Amino acid sequence: MIVEAFLRWVETAKAGDRARAANALGRAYLQSAMSGEERAAAEMAMTFLLDDPSPKVRLALAEAVAWSADAPRTLVLSLAGDQPEVACHAITCSPLLSDGDLVDLAARGSVATRMMIAARASVSRPVSAALAEIGEEEDLLCLLENEGAAIAPYSLKRIAERQGDRPEVRDLLLERTDLPADARQLLAQHVSVALVSLPFAQAVVGEQRLQSVVREAAEAAVVSIAGDIPSRDIPDLVEHLRKSGRMTPSFLMHVLCSGKVEVFACAIVDLTGCDERRVRSILATGRMHAVRALYESAGLTREISTIFVEATFLWREASRRPSETILSNVCGHLLDLFRDRRTSHGAVQELLDMVERLHLAEQRQTARGYAQLTCLAAA
Repeated sequence: MIVEAFLRWVETAKAGDRARAANALGRAYLQSAMSGEERAAAEMAMTFLLDDPSPKVRLALAEAVAWSADAPRTLVLSLAGDQPEVACHAITCSPLLSDGDLVDLAARGSVATRMMIAARASVSRPVSAALAEIGEEEDLLCLLENEGAAIAPYSLKRIAERQGDRPEVRDLLLERTDLPADARQLLAQHVSVALVSLPFAQAVVGEQRLQSVVREAAEAAVVSIAGDIPSRDIPDLVEHLRKSGRMTPSFLMHVLCSGKVEVFACAIVDLTGCDERRVRSILATGRMHAVRALYESAGLTREISTIFVEATFLWREASRRPSETILSNVCGHLLDLFRDRRTSHGAVQELLDMVERLHLAEQRQTARGYAQLTCLAAA
């Protein structure tokens, strides 16, 4: 009888009074001792209030019941699908919303809806994956800033693919220790694209020169990334580089000259399809013809494979003398070997030019280190 009287009263009451009554009804449902019949009637009354034309009434109801695990699930689901200011309490607080509910809300909701999902105290991997696939910059920033969000490596990569060109997203991704290596490479690629498209840089440096500089910088970034990742992540990075067309002779030579043998061996395994132990054995102890055959089976031409064979033997020799810098040692000797071998083969000349740039960069870095040590000693 009380609920029936309430429903009759609602039809003529002002919005502010209805809102206070809705909040009181919700709290009474959760906190007061009611018979089964009274609870059913109260639930029916709250369901009726979902159609109230005033958002204040629905908001008051959400504030009363959204936080509780004892609230009617159908009521919470309806409130979660309401306009953002009403849905906020249900989406961010309700323990009744399952991963499936949240994924569905993300798929059919607005940016505001997805931001509320991303801001929940705890966000599971499936929900994070859904946001990574469809989210925009604002909700993905909210997700990445949420310490309670569990985000799988694959989802981090998808965010890097979709929104890595956004500086704030990129910064938050790069701060993460669990960011996969292939995602880091994608972010370096996004930075390269951004630099190339800067009108000022194009005007000052020239578009062709800028393309070359950015390409070399991106390659150096990938080599640096490859040297710092766990062995278990190397195959994923190598596969990503191959699929994206970045497993170039220049990259392979850069890795080899730098002494990053784990990455280099994995790349050759990926390109040839040979057994990993056999590839490592050939690289470590194989004779010239075996090493050349291995490289040519990876798709390198005879002219280029010759340089790689020499670089491999130089790497072996340099690795036996850990006091020397492998990069400087290999690059310097390669240049000595091929300096007088003039060639009209463009790919060969391009590869040797890259080796010379690596050698120069390493010499400059060594000189900087020497100058710093000299200054410290003199201080």
